[in-house]
Amino acid sequence: MHNFYRKAKFLLSCPSIKGCPEDAGYEVIFAGRSNAGKSSAINTLTEQKKLAKVSRTPGRTQHLVFFELDKDRRLVDLPGYGYAKVPDAVKQNWHRNMSEYFDNRKCMRAAILVMDCRHPLKPFDQMMLEWSITNKVPTNILLTKSDKLKKGAASSAKLAVMKATKDYPSISVQLFSSLKKEGVPELCSYLNKIFEVSNEG
Repeated sequence: MHNFYRKAKFLLSCPSIKGCPEDAGYEVIFAGRSNAGKSSAINTLTEQKKLAKVSRTPGRTQHLVFFELDKDRRLVDLPGYGYAKVPDAVKQNWHRNMSEYFDNRKCMRAAILVMDCRHPLKPFDQMMLEWSITNKVPTNILLTKSDKLKKGAASSAKLAVMKATKDYPSISVQLFSSLKKEGVPELCSYLNKIFEVSNEG
């Protein structure tokens, strides 16, 4: 299967919703705690090692970063969150921007919520899920770093998250490993449906 997401290229980075591209087409956001492996997941999906910057200091990315797939389709890397060393003022600003983005951005079609499969559904993850549910945004939970767990433990982690979100039909859950490239076809397939891209690319 051809990987449409290889086409991704950096479009722009902005500190608030005011600098976002025109509110048209399709956007899928990637959100997750600072150390959940969000940038690695984007790089694995797009088969580009350096597309999303992987910071050694969690919480470093405080901008919305847009990657263009074609003139109508974009991936959006939201600022990593949930890291203790980020000052409160930055957290409040982040919270305000995210609320605004979820409430006002019409072209947002879905969210990929990235969680470390060893520590899923932390308070921040719950908050992101609530935003998604309130705004009726379909969400695919990506349980990253699945290679860090034995198969049985990884399956148990997935089942636990599925159970916790079972009342919400627009939420799906999958395992993912950037290291082993596991879960990439499922993620591509999910995104293809959202972006209305044929599986042939």
